[in-house]
Amino acid sequence: MIIEIIVGIVSLVAGAAIMWFVLDKVLKQRKETILKEAELKAEGVKQEKTLQAKEHFIQLKSEHEAQVNDRNNKLVIAENRIKQKEQANSQKAEELQRKKKELDTIRENLTLQLEMVEKKNDELNKFHKEHVAKLEAISGLSANEAKSQLIENLKNEAKSEAMVSINEIMDEAKLTATKEAKKVVLETIQRVASEVAVENSVTVFNIENDEVKGRIIGREGRNIRALEAATGVEIVVDDTPEAIVLSAFDPIRRETARLALHQLVADGRIHPARIEEVVGKVKKQLEEEVVEVGKRTAIDLGVHGLHPELIRLIGKMKYRSSYGQNLLQHSREVANLSAVMASELGLNAKLAKRAGLLHDIGKVPDEEPELPHAVFGMKLAEKYKERPEVSNAIGAHHEEVEMTSLISPIVQVCDAISGSRPGARREIIDNYIKRLKDLESLALSHPGVTSTYAIQAGRELRVIVGSDKVSDKDAEELSFKIAKKIHDEMTYPGQVKVTVIRETRAVSFAK
Repeated sequence: MIIEIIVGIVSLVAGAAIMWFVLDKVLKQRKETILKEAELKAEGVKQEKTLQAKEHFIQLKSEHEAQVNDRNNKLVIAENRIKQKEQANSQKAEELQRKKKELDTIRENLTLQLEMVEKKNDELNKFHKEHVAKLEAISGLSANEAKSQLIENLKNEAKSEAMVSINEIMDEAKLTATKEAKKVVLETIQRVASEVAVENSVTVFNIENDEVKGRIIGREGRNIRALEAATGVEIVVDDTPEAIVLSAFDPIRRETARLALHQLVADGRIHPARIEEVVGKVKKQLEEEVVEVGKRTAIDLGVHGLHPELIRLIGKMKYRSSYGQNLLQHSREVANLSAVMASELGLNAKLAKRAGLLHDIGKVPDEEPELPHAVFGMKLAEKYKERPEVSNAIGAHHEEVEMTSLISPIVQVCDAISGSRPGARREIIDNYIKRLKDLESLALSHPGVTSTYAIQAGRELRVIVGSDKVSDKDAEELSFKIAKKIHDEMTYPGQVKVTVIRETRAVSFAK
């Protein structure tokens, strides 16, 4: 039994050894086959890559040769151009040399001619001096004295002729006053609608009874003259029962006159000194009201952090109209429209509302600027530290500066929407106010003028001058000069009456 087991084990071991030998031989053959196949493939890849490298080298070589040929062609063309330029420069140099020779010849000729002219001038000067000496000896006057006397005579003669012409024109104007007045009325009706003129230049002040009219006029009209001089408003006292008409193109002036009249009538004391005192107080009250209106507007719209000066300018918009449209209402409307549009577009609604409120801030300056109102408003916004987007929207809403933010076109569009809706604007009133302001500025530019007021819808210009600077005779000449300048430089309907007022005031204080 044991022997059989041992024989079986030996048989198994022998079989396993034979199998291992056979398997090892098979694996070696398989290894040699794989190595041969790998060597064949490597050789094929090597040949393929070599061919690709040769093709790429040939391609690069051809491209390089093409570039070299192209550069050579360009160099040849550049050399040809340089040669052409050299030839042109040579020709120009020859031409310049020729012209230089010609100029030298001309210069020599001119030098000779100048020498001859100088000799003749010396002879003429010598002859002139001899002639002047003979004239001075005959007349007994020097040349400068004779010249001064002649100029003075010509000035006196011109002034006399001018005054005669003025008197003749005044006489003719008096003869045709009725005809010219009718012409003025007709042209005014044609150019300005009656409701526009009434709405924008007239305020009716109601009184309890007609006895108050006499107190307002005062002895020989001194009260009404003092009130007109202090406020710059024409006060029309006619047959209208229990009413006085205040006429002026500036609504702040009319409001000042209305409030001052209300206080004077309520107080009962009406005289020139009291009038000046009340008008001064009313002007101060109006300034406070302007600031209050600006604050209330900013609070209503939810616009915070504005500079106090910008708030005051917003308040002034209440008393300013643009093309017949109230400027404050227009700015509020533009602010609300801009906020809604910005919200719809996913932009900053508060910033758009702020820019919309301030977009016309340049129309209410304390002094008339030379810049367009949009650009001047942008300068004001920058001065008072507004954000660049707001400043740009103000300056660009009439395309006078380039738009740099998305808020700018929104404000521009909303400004157009507010101004173009039916019944929003009347263009004639803006031209009318500008003409009246130009009238006042033109008269104020003359020396000696202290203040000017355009009244009667621009048909009369009252000019107040200082008595210490302008005499009675100068006042007549000043009236003539202003009327002539208006005639030459301005366009206006009918005629404009120029009244120069010269008064002397003596003020003393009892202490």
